[in-house]
Amino acid sequence: MNILVIGSGGREHALVWKIAKSRKIKKIFCAPGNPGIAQLAECVNIKADDIKGLREFAIREKIDLTVVGPEIPLTLGIVDSFEDKGLKVFGPSKKAAELEGSKVFAKDFMQKYGIPTAVYKVFKDPKEAKEYIKECSSPLVVKADGLAAGKGVVICKTKEDAVDAIKLIMEKKEFGEAGERIIIEEFLKGEEASFLAITDGKTVLPLPSCQDHKAVFDGDKGPNTGGMGAYSPAPIISAKLKKEIMSSIMIPTVKAMEKEGRPYKGVLYAGLMITDDGPKVLEYNCRFGDPETQPIMMKLRNDLVDVLFTAVEGKLSKIKLNCENKVALCVVMTSKGYPGDYEKGKEIKGIEEASKLKDVVVFHAGTAINGGKLVTAGGRVLGVTAMGVGIKRAINKAYEAVSRIKWDGAHYRKDIGEKAIR
Repeated sequence: MNILVIGSGGREHALVWKIAKSRKIKKIFCAPGNPGIAQLAECVNIKADDIKGLREFAIREKIDLTVVGPEIPLTLGIVDSFEDKGLKVFGPSKKAAELEGSKVFAKDFMQKYGIPTAVYKVFKDPKEAKEYIKECSSPLVVKADGLAAGKGVVICKTKEDAVDAIKLIMEKKEFGEAGERIIIEEFLKGEEASFLAITDGKTVLPLPSCQDHKAVFDGDKGPNTGGMGAYSPAPIISAKLKKEIMSSIMIPTVKAMEKEGRPYKGVLYAGLMITDDGPKVLEYNCRFGDPETQPIMMKLRNDLVDVLFTAVEGKLSKIKLNCENKVALCVVMTSKGYPGDYEKGKEIKGIEEASKLKDVVVFHAGTAINGGKLVTAGGRVLGVTAMGVGIKRAINKAYEAVSRIKWDGAHYRKDIGEKAIR
């Protein structure tokens, strides 16, 4: 089979790495890809949001299956566009991807179908939003409605912080059109977890549970990022809790989307808060998470091509997922200044040495080749991922690999996995 993976980050590198292990593969293409992906696939210079260009390429190269990594092409309708031409593509339709594309749609949907989530209110007018805050108790959460690369959520400890967040999103337009509307919602107390499942619109197959680390600094301090690291499984999700999440959130979501005339196929990812009242949905994503995909792909024993192709064919009930009985953990290494303005073009050394460690894979995210040298080219640069028996071994292995990689201004959290130990 010829496979096309769309995207250029650590998630896509992990998907390509896993797909490359399949015996069914003739050739893998990735658009646009990155230097790490280029070691496993042919990188094609087409942007992830160039739907027409990607479709023409898929037709020309006789692509048997396209796997969409990022959310933007999904919300732009790449699946509908490919399917119109009879192409097989893994991911939700434009209407289904609105679960991630609009937080307002997602919240209203959850309220309508009784899916547990935080109490919220929607605002189009910053003045009204500021007035509403006066009658709220803090802390609060302020969210931009649209896509903001994982950064459109502001946790506000005080009412003053909430007013600042409204100004940032609605008046200063920090996230552009994504901030035309905002949601103000109650702050949920508990522990966060990521719950991902593959679905063909009927069967819902849960992937190993995962815990992401959003804040840029140790101890969950500082601004939110696209993700600073993740481990799988997440001990907080017991077998009993997994059952509850499936029965109260994942299966009802897929059934309700069908009722709405938006049948959902692809990855359904619920960002959860595990509260004293049970699991509640913070947000939905309509694709594989980043950096959650990195540890999940290391744990998965199945042929990924089989799983994704079967989902596209609507025959997912035939698949049983098998996973390594080990812990996988990813530490994200970032450029100095991320998630704000960050430096680029710093030479990276030590990846080869780190990659020689057993059960370690270094996934590229924001890298480029410049003058024959590997350099930093993004905020999140690498996802250093290791697998071990038990969380402590996975942590030690991942950080041993991290210690071998160097560039000027490299930053990473030093506490990934500590929650799992606690």
